[in-house]
Amino acid sequence: MRLTKTADQWWKTAVLYCASVQTFLDTNGDGRGDLEGMTSRIDYLADLGITCLWLMPFYPTADADDGYDITDFLTVDPRDGDLADFVSLVQVARSRGIRVIIDFVMNHTSDQHPWFKESRKSVDNPYRNYYVWRSSTPPDTSAAVVFPDVEDSLWELDERTGEYYLHNFYKTQPDLNVANPEVREQISKVMGLWLQLGVSGFRVDAVPFLFAVDDVPAKEREFQYDPHDTLRHLKAYCGRRDSDVILLGEVNVPYKDQKKFFGGADGDELTMQFDFIGMQAIWLALARGDARPLAKALAGRPALDESNQYANFLRNHDELTLDKLTDAERQEVFDAFGPDPDMQLYDRGLRRRLPPMLGGDPRRIRLAYSLMFSLPGTPCLFYGEEIGMGENLDIPGRYSVRTPMQWGPNATGGFSTAKPRSLVRPIPEGPYGPARINVSDQRSDPDSLWTFMSTLIRRYRQSPEIGWGAVQVLKHDQPSVLAHLVQQEDWAMVAVHNLGDEPVSVSLSFDGVLDRDLTGPAAPAPVDHLAGLLHGGRVELDGKGGFDVDLDGYGYRWLRVVREGDIRIA
Repeated sequence: MRLTKTADQWWKTAVLYCASVQTFLDTNGDGRGDLEGMTSRIDYLADLGITCLWLMPFYPTADADDGYDITDFLTVDPRDGDLADFVSLVQVARSRGIRVIIDFVMNHTSDQHPWFKESRKSVDNPYRNYYVWRSSTPPDTSAAVVFPDVEDSLWELDERTGEYYLHNFYKTQPDLNVANPEVREQISKVMGLWLQLGVSGFRVDAVPFLFAVDDVPAKEREFQYDPHDTLRHLKAYCGRRDSDVILLGEVNVPYKDQKKFFGGADGDELTMQFDFIGMQAIWLALARGDARPLAKALAGRPALDESNQYANFLRNHDELTLDKLTDAERQEVFDAFGPDPDMQLYDRGLRRRLPPMLGGDPRRIRLAYSLMFSLPGTPCLFYGEEIGMGENLDIPGRYSVRTPMQWGPNATGGFSTAKPRSLVRPIPEGPYGPARINVSDQRSDPDSLWTFMSTLIRRYRQSPEIGWGAVQVLKHDQPSVLAHLVQQEDWAMVAVHNLGDEPVSVSLSFDGVLDRDLTGPAAPAPVDHLAGLLHGGRVELDGKGGFDVDLDGYGYRWLRVVREGDIRIA
């Protein structure tokens, strides 16, 4: 591949792995995971093929929102370890070729944070403008609350001063006023510390909510500013500290709005963003056994600057949000994958993990991950996905998918030496319990999901066009099949996935799509054949660039485009 801007852009072909310190491995027997446990499993992640570890919050917390209600941004929760343990984790990870990025929550703090405690003492306290306050009665915001089972407004009256403070999440999480230059300076200091300790970037939480300061009446605003200035400032600040630092944003907005958060032509805001639109389209397509919703979403993806990237995922640490689907589409997904109301959350998502949603069918599970890894962008896994962990619906809310990692077959899944009742969260029982789903059994089984996932990761890493290239959906007459081409200069791959349960044969053609910008003397050699990357074999082309692919029900193929005289390893 002949690229002109490859320096430091490691994220273009990375494989991300999201994990929580408190649920990964407990080394001191208290039932809660710790940094030492995470460090001891770095070799495991390297063996799987992970190249970037994303850590969920490990800061001191008031324990109201699983660590996202932070009381101190500058250190480690003592239950997880200390700063020395964190530095050791980063160094060990780097020695195994794994970078570490950390959750960064700059939208809000805990109401127990010293800044907010000072802020609420009086209207003229020096920290008052660290948060968003209003003296006038707020409008009805009940329709905009994130947690409708707990909150009925985005504003909370503070009895001491008689004013209201903004909280886009729980009332125990007051929003920071990022319009205040002093707050932005504090944010930079926090980032500076963790960069000094070796992190390679930040997953920026709840990015669109930073713009909520617009809800404050103009006459009550202390500061006027463009919220995008915050992202530009942070990107520039990180770039000055280290040229390969990334900002990975949680931005669940329509594509047309998502593009704005990457910044201008130089990508001067977020480096990467999760593709929430594509993820929701995948689930709708799986529910219907019809690939067309995903094909439509891919066609609507805005083209990005070379320095930017989409992060692809099927599941993350929150509920499986379906908020960008229509009501009817969302109900289709509910009916297919979460018909019990207890499986649903806030009428917008599902609090389930992928394997139970797909009925434990190994064909559909592998199809789903093959599809996700084949899409242009950077794949992101949530811990336990590589072995097919399930949720525990006995645990309230979004915590149902955040159960301890299942390392072995005993009652605590090899997560801890503590008694099962002492674990930070109870482990699932039944078909997804550790007796049947665990790392120990699967790593030695050539037919296991773990082995398949490690192979998938390796093939992704051997196919740089997926990370660097653009996508083109290939035309055909089979509604259940998504066939797409990813290409970058002289590298190209076709991925074909059958979302239906019946075998199909699909006729495809490169006419008008392959090498459309590579003509003349510099054009690459003609295509000789397609080589199978996951299942082996080869597919021949006819004289006009057409070819047929046979697929089983829920079948899939990755096919490397091999040119005449090509000596690269398929």
